[in-house]
This record gives sequence, C-alpha cells and structure tokens, in this order.
Amino acid sequence: MADTQRTPDAYDELNDLRMSEGARPLYEHVKVFIRDVVEPMYEEFERLGEGKKDIWSYAPGQLEALEKAKDEAKKQGLWNFFLPDAETGEGLKNLDYAYIAAELGKCPLASESMNCSAPDTGNMEVLERVGTPAQKEQWLKPLLEGKIRSAYVMTEPGMASSDAKNVSMSAVLEGDEWVLNGEKFYISGAGDPRCKIMICMVKTNNGPDVNRQQSQILVPLPHPGVTIVGPMHVFGDPDAPHGHMHLRFENVRVPKDNMLLGEGRGFEISQLRLGPGRIHHCMRSLGAAEKALDLMCIRGLSREAFGRQLIKLGGNTEIVSRARIEIEAMRLMVLKAAKAMDVLGNKEARVWISMVKAMVPERVCQIIDQAIQIHGATGVSQWTPLARMYANQRTLRLADGPDEVHHMVVGRHELRKYEGGVEDPSLAAIWRK
Repeated sequence: MADTQRTPDAYDELNDLRMSEGARPLYEHVKVFIRDVVEPMYEEFERLGEGKKDIWSYAPGQLEALEKAKDEAKKQGLWNFFLPDAETGEGLKNLDYAYIAAELGKCPLASESMNCSAPDTGNMEVLERVGTPAQKEQWLKPLLEGKIRSAYVMTEPGMASSDAKNVSMSAVLEGDEWVLNGEKFYISGAGDPRCKIMICMVKTNNGPDVNRQQSQILVPLPHPGVTIVGPMHVFGDPDAPHGHMHLRFENVRVPKDNMLLGEGRGFEISQLRLGPGRIHHCMRSLGAAEKALDLMCIRGLSREAFGRQLIKLGGNTEIVSRARIEIEAMRLMVLKAAKAMDVLGNKEARVWISMVKAMVPERVCQIIDQAIQIHGATGVSQWTPLARMYANQRTLRLADGPDEVHHMVVGRHELRKYEGGVEDPSLAAIWRK
C-alpha cells in the first residue's frame, strides 16, 4: 500500500506547540532550582536590603547572596539558555524557552540568577550576532559570565520614540571617534552600579533613506560626558538600584570601532533585538499572571467577610475562572508566536510577536489588578509583591513599543489581505446593502 502520510506543511508545524523532549529535563531542573535556591535567596536578599540608606547601592550581603545563587546555577548548568546559539547558550528553540521563561517570571530574581534577565538578554544576543571579535571579547564575554550588567539606550524625552525614525541624538564622526550629543530617558538598568556598557541608538546622517539614518554605538559606563541626571519614577517608585534613568550626552567621544554592524543599520539591529526581547517579556509575564492568580486564591480562601469566604462573595469565583481562562489563552498565543519564530524566522513572525505584545501585558495587568482587589488595602502595600508587579506590567504596555503600535502592525497585516478588492464577492454584496 502506498504511503499516504504527507510531510507536515508550515501550517501544521506552527500548530505543534509541544515542548521538545530534549528540553523537558532542563524545564524540570529550572523549576526545582527556583524552588530550592532562588526563592530562599530572594527572601534573604530582600531582608538584607531593608532600611538601607543609599538606595542606589546594594546593602552588605545582598550581592553576595545573589552571586552565590548564580554560582550554583552555573555549577548546575542553568546558565544563558535564552540564547539560541548552542556555542554560547543551551541552543533552545524559542518554543522551549517560552515554557521555561514562564517559570522565571514567577520570582523576581530567577532570571538574573540564571543570567537570563533583560536588558542583558537582548544586548547579548545583539553582540553575539553582529559584534566584532574585539567587541565580543570586551563586552559579550563578561556579560555571558554574569560579571557586568548593561543597558539599551533609545527613548528620548523630546520625541515620540514609538516611531524610531524620530530618534535624534546625534553621533558625528570626527577622525577616529564618534561624538555623541543628546538626551535619553527611561534607560532601564543604567542606575545599577554593575552597568558597564550601553548600546545607544543615535542618528548618524540625514540622507534620503529614513530607514538608514540611525545607527547603534557602544558606550561604556561611566564615561566622560555621560551624566546620569536622575531616575525616572514609575508610579512614584524610582525602582532603585536598577533604575530607569534620564541620561545626558555632552560631546561623548567613543572609538570609531564602537559602531555595531555598520553606519545606518540601527533599524536592522533593533528588529534583531526587539523581536526576541518583546516575546521574552510576554513569556515572563505569564509567570507573573500565575503568581497573581495563586495569591488571589490563597487570600480569597483564607479570609472571611459577611459570614463567607472572600472568594465566594460577589463574582469572585468567576474572576478566578476568567483569570485561568485568560492565562491559558495567553499561553497558547505566546507559544504560537515562539513557534512562528522557530519556523518562519524573527522577521516573518513579526505579526505574531506584535499580537502577543499587544495582548499579554494588558491582560496580565487586569489579573494583577483583580488580585490586588481581593487583598484590599494590603494589595497596594509593600506586604505583597502585587503593587510592584502591577507597575512592571503597566510599564510593559509602553516598553518595546506601546500597545497601539503593535495593534497597528497586526491591523495592517490583516488589511493587506484585502488590497485590490474584497476577497469574497458575496461579502462585498452584503456590505453594499
């Protein structure tokens, strides 16, 4: 009998969202490591930081506790698995990493303990893919080893930076040096004393091709001419010592060789970096949603009011139901986007990435908000992680492109199907009526 089986096409492959068998042991290992090492370390880290006088430094013992967890992660082989290159990371597919990143999102220091935290992940991927051997030796190597932190410098206070063509901080070539002038703000991580390198989006020419005017240049920190003006607060919180800083660049000189990939290729690098970065945020956000739902259920079952458990008052049981449904819907979307990146490549999967970036932070915000409501006044206090979680997720609706930009990407992609006329004549007839 002839073989009737056919080779799965791209559509079939895109809908196979199973974790690979090779990644499952790593996934289980990560969960155990978070439970046994990271969560106890995080409790100690927070305790040591209570009452410290300088918010822009670490209290005695904090970094030592974190470094101990990082050393243990290295020892156990739980290190740099966000990178798809098997020579520098675990060689995971994006789909496999999506499952693992959701676990990382449940504990604030889990990602950093395994060297998988933003903005370092995106910066390392850029350096690994387009950096010169010298750039890799100087900056990628210590980043991969977890010895330093980094920042990505793009957003400007005087421009609508959601349109990257508006980026105006100048970089002018003078001899063998680039001279940078301008201002940036909300530069995440630049407040951390361990931040030693920044990737800066700058304008290097005013040529007719608007997509070739921007470039990306490496700027060490601290550096002459770079002033940290101060932190930009998020809902009144400076988020120290990580920080989201306002930076001023005044005649900042860096070697010509600090250019990444080549002059005018800034947008190309941005897509390389922001595609994975956007979906990594959404992967971790699933973990935050799971944590919020967990806290919601525990609180609702442990408190009584008006003679009943809180969870059984009003529509609270339905809220729990809807939260679980939303989490599972988001999970499928994130897995589908990750699989699209594996099958189609980052560029072709852009619409899928925009779908999840528009969907996930908004819905996770709603779930965290509902968990806050169940907790009452405690929900907005320092006694639970919910207030910080909400601030992080609400900020994510602006970071790496606001919701509206991603909806525009998805909407334009959908409307292109109808260019030149409506596909189905019967629909056109209905609309004319």
